[in-house]
Amino acid sequence: MVVQFHLGTEKSRGNCGGGCEISIDSQKIHRLIGRAQNYSMKVYLDGKLVEKDDAKVSVFDHGLLYGDGVFEGIRFYAGRVFRLDEHIRRLYDSARAVALTIPIEPDAMELAVLETIRANGLQDGYVRLVITRGVGDLGLNPRLCPTPSIIIIASKINLYPEEKYEKGLAVVTCATRRIPHGALSPMVKSLNYLNNILAKLEALNASAGEGLMLNEQGFVAECTGDNIFLVRDGALTTPPISSGALAGVTRAVVMEIAAELGIPFSEPYITRYDVFTADECFLTGTAAEVIPVVTLDGRPIGEGVPGPVTQRIRESFHKLTESTGTRIY
Repeated sequence: MVVQFHLGTEKSRGNCGGGCEISIDSQKIHRLIGRAQNYSMKVYLDGKLVEKDDAKVSVFDHGLLYGDGVFEGIRFYAGRVFRLDEHIRRLYDSARAVALTIPIEPDAMELAVLETIRANGLQDGYVRLVITRGVGDLGLNPRLCPTPSIIIIASKINLYPEEKYEKGLAVVTCATRRIPHGALSPMVKSLNYLNNILAKLEALNASAGEGLMLNEQGFVAECTGDNIFLVRDGALTTPPISSGALAGVTRAVVMEIAAELGIPFSEPYITRYDVFTADECFLTGTAAEVIPVVTLDGRPIGEGVPGPVTQRIRESFHKLTESTGTRIY
């Protein structure tokens, strides 16, 4: 085949053993390369789209000084934002729980998210939506922060390598316990993530993909950034919110998928014993999506490979992300 490459006025011929011709417009290629080189990320900051390097907050913002604020992580696929309404509702619930008044209405926030994605020309990616308490003084008093700040970043995220989705994660149990509801409700996605970060450091030090967090009573709460699910005898279980788990959006989607697939589902209190004796295990999260777990503390879960129920749920989840969501364009 003879292949002809036409790059502008230049031509080259290559022998590939049988009869095709490829023509490439070099000027178009150069234009596309130029656009990529000139691309500059736009960030939504308090009602305006600004260049990435100009997206700055004050050193007196209590989001920086004290972790005083809330956030959401949101995925979008093939030009659609997945479960946007649910994420925005949870954002406003988190803000209300910490007495933080977001300066725009939920509908306007959804439009701001879509506007930010459009400004960056993205079809697939991840949105980080942050509400800080705003600028105050060096004291704790939140009433001295009159104007919360809104930050929306549209970019990409790859939480785990692709091979981990095929072969599964190794997880270890963390000594760091999940914050109890009586201290700070795990339902609040606050900017103070030290509890999760300290547990994540334990997992990293053990060369594990994730860390399992227990509550003060010794029951399984969640992982450092994901909800956990178990499969035993074809039935699905996950810890209840009261154990210290976040009410994950992807967690709720998996519950819906289980119902549609006819998989029995419940939310009992779970211990490490239940994880060790499960047939399958997987984690869910907006960034993580659905990812299998194959070991806990060095012990294989089930056969030590991703199981069939996990695979069915993963497939159904991806079909949903490809066909549903709020249109961006």
